Amino acid sequence: MKIEQSSFFLKIAYKWKVFFAIGVSLFTSVASVSMVFVALSDIAYSFDKSLKDVSLVVIIHGLTICALILPMGRLADIVGRKKIFIFGLVISTLGLLFSAYSPSFSFLVFSRILTGVGNAMAQSVGTAMLVSVFPNNERGKAIGSQTTAVSIGAATGPVISGLVLQFYSWQFLFFLTFIPSLISLIFSYVIIDESAVSEKTASKNNFDWIGSLLSGIFVILFIGLINNPYEIPTNSFLFYSLSLLVIFLLLFFIFWELRIDNPMLQLRLFKNYVFTSAVVARFLGFSATTAVRISIPIYLITVKTISEASTGILLFFSSLFMGIAAQSVGRLADKFSERPFSIFGFFILILTIISFSTFNLSTNMIVISFTIIINGFAQGLWNVPNSSTIMGSVPSTYRGVIGAFTNLTRNFGNVFGQAVIASVIAAVMISEGFDVPLDEIKNNPDALLSFLNGWRYAFYLIALFAFGGLSLSIFTKFTNEESK
Repeated sequence: MKIEQSSFFLKIAYKWKVFFAIGVSLFTSVASVSMVFVALSDIAYSFDKSLKDVSLVVIIHGLTICALILPMGRLADIVGRKKIFIFGLVISTLGLLFSAYSPSFSFLVFSRILTGVGNAMAQSVGTAMLVSVFPNNERGKAIGSQTTAVSIGAATGPVISGLVLQFYSWQFLFFLTFIPSLISLIFSYVIIDESAVSEKTASKNNFDWIGSLLSGIFVILFIGLINNPYEIPTNSFLFYSLSLLVIFLLLFFIFWELRIDNPMLQLRLFKNYVFTSAVVARFLGFSATTAVRISIPIYLITVKTISEASTGILLFFSSLFMGIAAQSVGRLADKFSERPFSIFGFFILILTIISFSTFNLSTNMIVISFTIIINGFAQGLWNVPNSSTIMGSVPSTYRGVIGAFTNLTRNFGNVFGQAVIASVIAAVMISEGFDVPLDEIKNNPDALLSFLNGWRYAFYLIALFAFGGLSLSIFTKFTNEESK
């Protein structure tokens, strides 16, 4: 539906109007997640729950997004991307409002599930919609702008949350994010033209319900097993059974998707070397970067004994420089080539990871701060060209589901990276006779040295992940090189 617009809006290019609508929704969803992390202690106190119990608020939201994002991306390719985006914003906005007025912990969990459903729908089509309204020679600019919006949300969320919680209750955080979400909803409904962002290719009857169900269950179990939030013993019958079920679901999903005419995810796209190598590089890259982001706060607070506030400021600047890099490299990659920026990004990422591996008790804070900020800059350098390559290597009719798939690949990389670095550090400490909680390490010099040993080996392994991403970037012909 096209709606007559005022002269003020006519002066703004249509692509930037669409970006504003999508960018605000992305900023809101990312910021709200980081806000909830900061507010967990307050939520636990409010409902008289343990931190372990209240972590369900975060876990259930993340699992909902991961399980639904791929099916929603495919559904959007079929019924229309604006429809899915708008409907998703309606659901997530209601979820935020319900969260703000939750009378009980159970209702809050329900509200976070509702928000997750809406976020999955909106996030599944954001990239595809932006790429559709920007010219092909500005694909990097579109994805760079999107990444910048995400970076700003990640950077400002904890800061806003910390300030708000000093004066108001945690409920106010959800009401605060409800407002921009509502603005995005109204603006998207008025501005976005379905015909400009969608390419319908199939009837509603061709949606792959079985593939969607298989992928959703697989994603939930896979992420649940890797994170293992409820500490199921890894040598138990239950853990082995669930692991076998995950393998079976994956194999059956592959069999099913290759068998039917209109699969949810067209697996034959993996015959395209550019697409496959970019996806693998993305997984390895996010495995490495997330391992850094989850471990650095532990090092700063536990080993260097600096405050949570100072740690938050450092991470803020890391995210800020990631956004700056994403915006800059997106535009430059459109003019030149994606390859050198991706290669340079992974190269800088490797250098920072190697630097992290040398951190110890006496490492200078200036060195630490500089390395953290440059690491964030490196993330922006390789991420945008990688996303642009994936989106440019597939037919436009698959952009919805592939845009969702790039997000799912990122989430898988995040989960895998977290699990790897935690497992390696824990394994080294246990092998050296230390199995103590993190908050007790700083009071035990020998345990602290053992932690740093595990830290070093973990970052050696993470560096190999980044090197794998670098190698794939070097030997992949990027999509915009064909026209250079």
